[in-house]
Amino acid sequence: MNKQLQVKNPKTMAFILMLGAFLGLFGETALNMALTNIMEEYSITAGTAQWLTTGYLLVLAILVPITALLMRWYTTRQLVIGGLVISLFGGILAALSPTFMVLLLGRIIQAIGTVLILPVMTTVLLIIFPVHKRGTVMGLMGLVITLAPALGPTLSGVIISALDWPYIFWISSLLYVLLTLYAIAKISNVSEITKPKIDFASILFSTAGFGGLIFALSTMAEEPFSSPKVWGTLLAGILALLLFSVRQMTMEQPMVNLRVFKYPMFTLGTLMMFLGILVILSTAILLPLYLKSALLFSAVVAGLILLPGNAVNFILSPIVGALFDKWGPRVFVITGSIILVIGNIIFVNVLSSQTPVWQVIVAFMVLFFGLTMVMMPSQTNALNQLPRQLYADGSAAMNTLNQVAGAAGTAIAITVFTSGQTSYLIDFPDATQPEVLAAGVKYAFFFITGISVLALLCSFFVKRPGKTQQKSQIIANKTEPVRN
Repeated sequence: MNKQLQVKNPKTMAFILMLGAFLGLFGETALNMALTNIMEEYSITAGTAQWLTTGYLLVLAILVPITALLMRWYTTRQLVIGGLVISLFGGILAALSPTFMVLLLGRIIQAIGTVLILPVMTTVLLIIFPVHKRGTVMGLMGLVITLAPALGPTLSGVIISALDWPYIFWISSLLYVLLTLYAIAKISNVSEITKPKIDFASILFSTAGFGGLIFALSTMAEEPFSSPKVWGTLLAGILALLLFSVRQMTMEQPMVNLRVFKYPMFTLGTLMMFLGILVILSTAILLPLYLKSALLFSAVVAGLILLPGNAVNFILSPIVGALFDKWGPRVFVITGSIILVIGNIIFVNVLSSQTPVWQVIVAFMVLFFGLTMVMMPSQTNALNQLPRQLYADGSAAMNTLNQVAGAAGTAIAITVFTSGQTSYLIDFPDATQPEVLAAGVKYAFFFITGISVLALLCSFFVKRPGKTQQKSQIIANKTEPVRN
């Protein structure tokens, strides 16, 4: 039975959770504009500096599966407030970092805090709002998921130009303090505490699997695939994930119930989200690099160039969310996927060291117009098909794959970008550095275009869960007392 829990302040709870998730997801890409500054300050290479982004995503991917278990052991208040406090501590440590390793440690601690908030947000919103209102609510959540990492380079570019990169952490830390105080006053408990047995083998397989997979993809930016450091960890990661999957399917109380993937629309929606995050995180690391190093804009101007695309996402997300309840997912996902392909084709055709800035702005706006229409409807339709007892598992599975997609998108984009530069130098050995860099980014956008074409093919199979299921969910939306 999918019951709606009655809480005193559902909109306030949603605001706290969404803002907490926004700050965490903003952290994924917030340092992309600052990487060159950090490389200079700590005398490190680009390959080392990119671990500030990849390491953050690696922690998320490793720990998110465990949150399905944590939500059965700890209350909503404990997880949300704990996540905010841990993120605050990580932000302060990163802001004060005397060395690169301390900065990286601060980022890892921040990621741990984000891990506690993200899946809780999804699960709580599904519980406290009825099915027929989820489109609007999930539209706002979709805005958080897509806008936060996309807006990271824009906001951080302004902060870096006006102040310095440590202020990215000081400002987020101040927001974490205010949000923690608000959460202490307003967050209610909605989770069911069952305290299932902790299966350490599952935790080990999950950690080794997702950790090995992302480490291998990230290492490909600096090492050839023939290196044991790449293929060895990739093989070990895949093997560990297979063992994890088999163990979950044979356990009475699995850490993450992978039976959620027996629901076709959940599986397809999760795949669409995976591909969308791949596109978002790939462009989030490539475009700042292109604007600063190929077109030679300052950090603040580069950030402002990306602002209109983010504005499209900000304006369109609530509209799509509201119309989703009436129109369903199919019209949005198919139309959005077509627009997404068009946006990437524009990028492939216009990127160079001499590209007029208005073409970059238009292409980015088109790209996010399509992404906004794909992401929220895919996520909402996927989670709507699950019964309530699988919300935590579905949320953990989807959020895990989103973080894997983010790390994979960042790592593969840099790998393809590097390969594109090498190929261009072979053909044009006298090319200038901006020309070489622009060619590498353009080469990487062929990969992103391929991802968007795959999303378009998948979109034709999207449909709303059967009317009988939808009706039963609405009827089941009876209230029950809030848990304290």
